Amino acid sequence: MTASSTATGARAVDRAADLLVRVVSSESPVPFTDLVLDTGLPKSTVSRLLASLERGGLISRTDDGAAQPGPVLTKFARAHSDDDRLRLLARPALERLGAATGETINVAVMSPHGMVQIDQVDPRFMLGAINWVDREVPFHCSALGKAVLAFGHPLPTGRLSKLTARTITTRDELEVDLRLTRERGYAIADGELEEGLIAIAAPVLVDGRAVAALSVSGPDTRITSAQIHRIGTSLVAEAHSLSAQLTSTAGSTTDRLSSPRKAGAA
Repeated sequence: MTASSTATGARAVDRAADLLVRVVSSESPVPFTDLVLDTGLPKSTVSRLLASLERGGLISRTDDGAAQPGPVLTKFARAHSDDDRLRLLARPALERLGAATGETINVAVMSPHGMVQIDQVDPRFMLGAINWVDREVPFHCSALGKAVLAFGHPLPTGRLSKLTARTITTRDELEVDLRLTRERGYAIADGELEEGLIAIAAPVLVDGRAVAALSVSGPDTRITSAQIHRIGTSLVAEAHSLSAQLTSTAGSTTDRLSSPRKAGAA
């Protein structure tokens, strides 16, 4: 290998590392055009470097092509984060709820714009089986989000996006829904995030602050109105038990759990 080729290889590594740092440091997925403008590199170079990082699992792309941390980084982050403790404590509750309902069970934490699911027990059915781990869902139209909003977590400013015909898009309507959630102790999202999807969620509270939420979700062909209260009651009981476990060892870890983190990071 010549000195020239070595220098060229080193320069490529430096450029790829610079792109990766920009993606990991961003609070949201970084558009391709922003990376081109910020680095001053040719579009073809940025495209080639991003493709290499994506093949290595270091970044992934959103539907519109923006770059975000990839599965290798998110797996590493989860293994070295405070959320790992939450997952460990919550796992028995998720498994009990899964055995009782047969549906998808999740535990999620807050991100800047919604809830990021950090662990899941899969349903026993093929219909409705979706991997929600590392996916961010909006606060206002998800049961997980409404569960924490009802118990003190602030709603981000801005428009409430309409995802289905049943999505709540006004703050007055949302406040009515949150009041009902507080009265019941659990939140319901019926076709608001996705058509035909029902979810029920209960907040995990430590010192009165929501630090996470547990949910049961599945198609409306299986989760009927008659089952919602029974599932909600079970969720509240499991959330209370998890709250007690977190409270018994509360401290800096709990403070960090209640701090929003970006989607794709644990």
